Amino acid sequence: MMNKYWLTVTACTLAITANAQQKALTVSDYERAESFMSYNTAKYIDHANVQPNWLEGDKFWYSTKTNGTEQTFLVDPAKKTKTPTTDYKSGGEMPARRMGGRNEVSSPDGKKAILIKDYNLFVKDVASGKLTQLTTDGVKDYGYATDNAGWKHSDAPILRWSPDSKKIATFQQDQRNSKEMYLVTTNVGAPVLKAWKYPLPGDKQIATIRRVVIDVDNPKVISLNIPADPHRATLSDDISSSGTFDDIDWKADGSEVAFLSTSRDHKNEKFRIANATTGAVREVFEETVKTQFESGQGAINWRYLPASKEIIWYSERDNWGHLYLYDATNGKVKNQITKGDFVVSRLVKVDEKTRTLYFFANGREKGNPYFSYLYKIGFDGKNLTLLTPEAGNHQVVFSPSFNYFVDSYSQPDVPAVTVLRSIDGKLINTLEKTDVSRLTATGWKAPTPVSLKAKDGKTDIYGLVFTPTKMDASQKYPVIDYIYPGPQGGSVGSWAFAASRGDNQALAELGFIVVVIEGTSNPDRSKSFHDMSYGNMAENTLPDQIAAIRQLSAKYPIDTTKVGIWGHSGGGFATAAAMFRYPDFFKVGISESGNHDNRNYEDDWGERYNGLVENADYEAQANQNYAKNLKGKLMLVHGLMDDNVPPYNTLLVVEALEKANKSFDLVIFPNSAHGYGAYSPYMMRRRWDYFVQNLLGAEPPKDYQMKAPTAR
Repeated sequence: MMNKYWLTVTACTLAITANAQQKALTVSDYERAESFMSYNTAKYIDHANVQPNWLEGDKFWYSTKTNGTEQTFLVDPAKKTKTPTTDYKSGGEMPARRMGGRNEVSSPDGKKAILIKDYNLFVKDVASGKLTQLTTDGVKDYGYATDNAGWKHSDAPILRWSPDSKKIATFQQDQRNSKEMYLVTTNVGAPVLKAWKYPLPGDKQIATIRRVVIDVDNPKVISLNIPADPHRATLSDDISSSGTFDDIDWKADGSEVAFLSTSRDHKNEKFRIANATTGAVREVFEETVKTQFESGQGAINWRYLPASKEIIWYSERDNWGHLYLYDATNGKVKNQITKGDFVVSRLVKVDEKTRTLYFFANGREKGNPYFSYLYKIGFDGKNLTLLTPEAGNHQVVFSPSFNYFVDSYSQPDVPAVTVLRSIDGKLINTLEKTDVSRLTATGWKAPTPVSLKAKDGKTDIYGLVFTPTKMDASQKYPVIDYIYPGPQGGSVGSWAFAASRGDNQALAELGFIVVVIEGTSNPDRSKSFHDMSYGNMAENTLPDQIAAIRQLSAKYPIDTTKVGIWGHSGGGFATAAAMFRYPDFFKVGISESGNHDNRNYEDDWGERYNGLVENADYEAQANQNYAKNLKGKLMLVHGLMDDNVPPYNTLLVVEALEKANKSFDLVIFPNSAHGYGAYSPYMMRRRWDYFVQNLLGAEPPKDYQMKAPTAR
């Protein structure tokens, strides 16, 4: 009996040891996973990334690589030719137009540049370098053209030149009564205090802008005859999200400037036209919405057309983002231009001579509603024409004359084809077809696009599924949900082809199925779709994520008892919310740089998507209030010099978990901002280790060194 007992014990021990060895991942396992990162896949892709370098007469050259060898072609659209050439080389040998310095804004004619010095504006003569002072009353926290959205700030001036290079439209930004945010460095010796203006939702005083026009040639400041506006814009929570002063449109001769005034809660827009000489302002019309107004998806889509005294206006009043033609003299609608169950995302060209608009739109063609197509239509709403007919997401570069365009179209699982078309959409030449055969030979495969139902069981939602390239038919796999809940963007990001999307496929190679689901409440769909979580950002698309994973488990070998989730910023907020609000579904979470309490994040974000504090329950959305519900494994991560989402957001959750006697993991980057810079590869390795240990139940290789060439 004794011998039989010891034989049994020995057998069990050997089985346990073998199982433990089987569940230990090696350095080579991690190296194989890392081979799926973009810095390792890019070299295997041929005939990709056509970047036209335009020459006289709409000719252009571009370079493409095949197996590392570069070849350059000269394209003549008029002759419909594409010929090899050695006359040009990629790397910027073409003479660049002379621009101002990094913190200067050059005039359209390139002869002048505006800069900020001691809170005042100066104009620099580019040829001589001579500076002329334009304003004199700018002071600290009440400076001219100063850039501070709280989460984003720089020394570059925010302004818009008139087309004739004689005037600028800008503002004096009043932050004198705004609250400050504080961060301190970590170093030997006394820390350095970083302080800047950072209003929060509910603050009595936020930053405002006193709008001005400045005559640059004969220095004079003309104040516009209206009260100061809240520091708000229609594109996002910054007044320069478009890369310049948002919501400004000059008359060609510089005599008038049209602009929008946005209310603090983003519900009201006033369209105004100012006399650039006197500062008199004419109220043209206004639009008020129940939730939040936006002027487009990734671009500002309104235009002032002074020659015909008309306005192209963007509105979601019929539940879809569409263009309308207004009479600028009386503020009345002349006609709706675009109509139907689709979204105009970006207006790219207004041809006033032919009265034609060129624009991108989503959802009109069959298939994935996130694919973007180029169209044209008359001002009268007639002759809507699709210019890019192939199924997929279209990315377009127009020639200088606007007579031609280079169109690259692809899908997440279909590599790009790049063609040249005339502006009427006619195909002139196929330039390149992206070849991934060498990449496929390494074992790579594309993610699988999926269509699912949202939590309501009715609404279509879309996503991508990443599975291991070597699947075990007898095995069920833990699932990792990568999440970015928006509401200004989504988890998938671009729906164009990409050989690597972050570390999604790399994680899958370690033994997971990774899902990326675009939930409800994100843009590029109907207004009602985007507004589903308005007033409650804590929803975070989580009910949709859960519904999607359950649906996917019927098709894929997903173990729904082992669900992990991770995300950064808004995704960090969503991850902690998932772990606290759905603790029986989500078992392992990694929450990076999350805005866990939107009362602790800059004023415009929460007030745009939740509404003003007095009208929304911010307390009920704060993650720290649910920390006591934690059951699974949670890693919290933050940079202590994060000037976007202050680290106190995560520390509130840390404190709540400690009060609730909950175990958790914490990774701090003492001197990192919102992203982790040089520490990003370290964070990725920690992420892999955490899921391998806690979701896969395996042992990772100790302190694996990522081979990323640069901080990502």
